[in-house]
Amino acid sequence: MPLRRYTAALGRACRRLFGAASAQSRDLSGRVYLVTGIAPGSIGFETGKALAAWGATVVVTTRSRPEDAAQALRAQLPANAGRIDPLPLDLADAASVDRLAAAVEQRHGRLDGLINNAGIHLDLLSQWKEPKLVDGQEIHWRTNYLGTLQLTLRLLPLLLRSAAAHGEARVVNVVSMLHARGSNAGLFGGGPAYNSWAAYGNSKLALVHATQELQRRYGPQGLKAFSLHPGAVFTNIADKGLSGNPLLESLRRFFAPMEAIFLLTPEEGAQTTLVCATAPEAVGGAYYRGCRVAPASADSRDAAVSQRLWDETQEALRLRG
Repeated sequence: MPLRRYTAALGRACRRLFGAASAQSRDLSGRVYLVTGIAPGSIGFETGKALAAWGATVVVTTRSRPEDAAQALRAQLPANAGRIDPLPLDLADAASVDRLAAAVEQRHGRLDGLINNAGIHLDLLSQWKEPKLVDGQEIHWRTNYLGTLQLTLRLLPLLLRSAAAHGEARVVNVVSMLHARGSNAGLFGGGPAYNSWAAYGNSKLALVHATQELQRRYGPQGLKAFSLHPGAVFTNIADKGLSGNPLLESLRRFFAPMEAIFLLTPEEGAQTTLVCATAPEAVGGAYYRGCRVAPASADSRDAAVSQRLWDETQEALRLRG
């Protein structure tokens, strides 16, 4: 067994010994879920795999070559698993978001759960002195927040129709404990000089606010919304964040077996997402960590900010679309 696989297995065994939390499998036959960002080795990949293994039809997305990722997913599923439907999605491209939403409605006509898993965390060494812009927006904001909200709002009518027909529908926003690095002032253009970690934190803080506003506005219609921290997970996201620094990329590869002992596997990291997506007892509007409700940052608990951000985001998306 390669060293990295051995150490990952050792880490899993230790965590199970001490009672790591996990989701309970459920019969999801007939249900349709959308999971964004399912590259092999990711939390999204393991989330989609579990939902399909439990019988759901799962629409899965990557920015490029989604069929390749779907084939890797199918190869790990039993013969009686639910269907996998791969589609391309680039959250930084408004037209791509619109195409994906239209395709889901046309091809399935039902959506029981939207799992907003895709996201980026770039410039881990804080080398950027100015924000990188895409589609006129800071790249973390456009990808992690604005693109995710655009997709959610485009699919909201389908989610609400599905909730009315089948009892409920869910939106699950995979955020991070690093939402605490963001600030309410930063959501509206305030705050100190540019820092990419603060920009990432702002994008995730905004999603926590959006989760609460979704629940407040649409909970009475059967929509349940959640935000969550998946844990410290060994995935490829750090490789992208260190891209362009060959020395640190090499060091990370060298220490990867040690990281695998202490960090969660993507399968373990998917458990909190699966609880929020499927557990009947999950509390709508809450922030989850370790498969349980947990306190989010103090800034995230300001309802007036949640409402203001929602209104301004709606206006921004209308102006763009």
